Amino acid sequence: MDFLKVNHIYCGLAEELMLQIKPDSIAVSVWSPPYHVGKKYESDQSYEEWTEMLRRVIKNHVRVLKLGGFLAINAGDILCFPDLNMPRIQANNVSMRKCKVTEEDVKKAAAEYPDYNRHQLAKLLGCSEQTVDRRLHGNNIRGGKYNTQTRVKVVGGMLEEMALNAGLYLYDRRVWVKDAAWANSNWTTNSYRAVDEFEYVYIFWKPGITKVDRKRLTKEEWIEWGSRAIWNIRSVQRNDDHEAKFPIELPRRVIKLFSDEGDVVLDCFMGSGTSAVAALMEKRHYIGIDKEKKYVKLAEKNIERFSSQSCADVII
Repeated sequence: MDFLKVNHIYCGLAEELMLQIKPDSIAVSVWSPPYHVGKKYESDQSYEEWTEMLRRVIKNHVRVLKLGGFLAINAGDILCFPDLNMPRIQANNVSMRKCKVTEEDVKKAAAEYPDYNRHQLAKLLGCSEQTVDRRLHGNNIRGGKYNTQTRVKVVGGMLEEMALNAGLYLYDRRVWVKDAAWANSNWTTNSYRAVDEFEYVYIFWKPGITKVDRKRLTKEEWIEWGSRAIWNIRSVQRNDDHEAKFPIELPRRVIKLFSDEGDVVLDCFMGSGTSAVAALMEKRHYIGIDKEKKYVKLAEKNIERFSSQSCADVII
């Protein structure tokens, strides 16, 4: 069997192409999966298909990782997805009301004028008929009156279960503190949920002897981030050529911490080529996979640009 060559990006499904990687050859695999949040490259994938894809990709790492090797998955801590079985939660956001008419006002008017319909009540109160309907029936439902409710699920537990069933064990996790996700120029949300300003890097271990070599990092790097659980790294400011990019410093730290020079690094969802460039920066080899042909070309372009400039400050 001809195995996938190192220092190449391959177009196809990760769960299938991984079967062509030489067994026990990957020192560290670092990637961020599709988050199932409606991006163009994942719009045709159901939630069940998405979880099955993740399960297969994680399972395949038992075969391709070296003994004692690591799988690092960057992901947000919670996933939001439509759930037909979830109760329709009432979201009565009084702080955002543009109309001062309250539920009590509507009920009082309805009691005084029992024969009035909502159109008449609205005219009496000086508001819209929709306001009367909302106050009477409490149908301010998050996601829209007729839309499926959105359920929140912790991602870490799901990934850990998949990895454990495959034979990989959770070794560590790092918290990546990034720029907060803000809307309408406000560092706030319209509910009680927090502003999204961090993600996790979940690190899984394939059983085997792991070499611990503190010489991989400088003394300053060990102090700054090597032994720190929280990594403060500014997120990518421009996603003009790819919808979801992580900063090159994120995979660079993982690669430098968990592999040696000359090792092979895998990214199953290569995107714009960030992990490959990070691997080259640290004198490692790489194998990249992406199902989108345009992103394979983009990654190859960024890698070529880095290699031609022979510098470590290329922004991708």
